Amino acid sequence: MERIKDLPENERPRERLAKQGVSALSDAELIAIILRTGTSKENVVGLALKLLGKFNLEKLSRVDITKLKKIFGIGEAKACQIAACFELGRRLSISKVGKMPKINHPKDVVALISPKLAGQKREHLIGIFLNSRKRIIKEETIFIGTLNASMIHPREIFKIALDEDAVAIILVHNHPSGDLNPSNEDIKITRELVKAGKLLGITLLDHIIIERKKYFSMREKGIID
Repeated sequence: MERIKDLPENERPRERLAKQGVSALSDAELIAIILRTGTSKENVVGLALKLLGKFNLEKLSRVDITKLKKIFGIGEAKACQIAACFELGRRLSISKVGKMPKINHPKDVVALISPKLAGQKREHLIGIFLNSRKRIIKEETIFIGTLNASMIHPREIFKIALDEDAVAIILVHNHPSGDLNPSNEDIKITRELVKAGKLLGITLLDHIIIERKKYFSMREKGIID
């Protein structure tokens, strides 16, 4: 087996990154730097290529740690390193450091949230809390799992809004099935939250269902007046 240190220096991933920058490296080489070491059977680049052969880059970014550990050469430490790196990338992609994004249209919400929910196999309910100028004050995952009115209590959502002095909320959740149509439960929850918001003086502006770049806006469809 050829080891990384047996390769010419200009072919080693870390040395190439230091001299040529990250853009010069392939996906496998970048993953090899994260993994750091290979196995007794293959060097770290070979291990990275094996990973990419089993999962494409998008799937790898979402694969469960338990599944990663089933691959020879990927222990808990390496699996956690992979998961941590992809999570940092997701957080960076949705962050707006130093500026509160303004929401003018459901497409603004989709652009902001879809990277976070891409590839998720369970429903995630996310609250976007806005000030009077429709700028985001806070974004928070409120619930993970199939939405159920008995489990989604308005108190939990509006407590965040009150704590943040928000005047409006947009709810977003995904449908991993790909069907964007709201369920009866989705509509029931939404209408209950609209009523609760009116009592507190906090407007539920919209409840948006997204899957990749497609969306269903309950306000646009007249479910929210």
